[in-house]
Amino acid sequence: MKIPFYKYQGTGNDFVMIDNRQQLLSKNNTRIIKKLCDRKFGIGGDGLILLENPEVEGDDFKMVYFNADGNESSMCGNGGRCLVAFAKFLGIIQNEATFTAIDGLHKATISNHLVSLQMQNVLDIKQLGNSAFLDTGSPHHVIFTKNVAGLDVKKEGAVIRYSDEYVANGGTNVNFVDMQEDNTFLVRTYERGVEDETLSCGTGVTAVALAAHASGKANTNTVKLIVPGGELSVSFKKENETYTNVWLTGPAEQVFKGEIVCQA
Repeated sequence: MKIPFYKYQGTGNDFVMIDNRQQLLSKNNTRIIKKLCDRKFGIGGDGLILLENPEVEGDDFKMVYFNADGNESSMCGNGGRCLVAFAKFLGIIQNEATFTAIDGLHKATISNHLVSLQMQNVLDIKQLGNSAFLDTGSPHHVIFTKNVAGLDVKKEGAVIRYSDEYVANGGTNVNFVDMQEDNTFLVRTYERGVEDETLSCGTGVTAVALAAHASGKANTNTVKLIVPGGELSVSFKKENETYTNVWLTGPAEQVFKGEIVCQA
């Protein structure tokens, strides 16, 4: 069968996008999804995202996200932003969107190539010395350290991702963070499911911004994040111990489109 696809990227976090409103691709076919994400034998991407018909009244569409290993996964922030750009390209939305992903309801706005995505509220941030753990739609271990540019992120990240502390619960994403200046942080991320460093991670930089603020390393409600693939920003409000009105903002662009032959 031939499947039309689109390739999108948000600060280097790249995704295969499929308009699946007509159920062209089965969500249970892990083998095909993994192959589509393969950079040698398929299209290549950090993940694959299906845009499907909404199941919730008032939504514009539904987001279904798969890691590059072919398994359906937790929320992907940059993927959500790219999906909003894809929905606008398809004519489903104009400049605003409401959609449901695996972690619940999201709202978004889009202006040119800049997409802002509202993330979930965050209450529980576990401080672990110079590290923190929190869930921003996906689980993240955040480490504040030095010389992030020189780290072997794949090696060091895998040690934490597969540690006894996390592996029993499905593992965690790992973010290595170095403060550059006030409220600006350099971030490199090891992503589970990809099992390697990615050029950017939306839920990851969201976790970094909130962990930095909670620990006093950031002192404003908007934090700038520099990732290998570009720059993102995260804004938020803090109400008592809960972070609310959390917005992830950055570019999202279509790279190319095509048609791929898949063996059933």
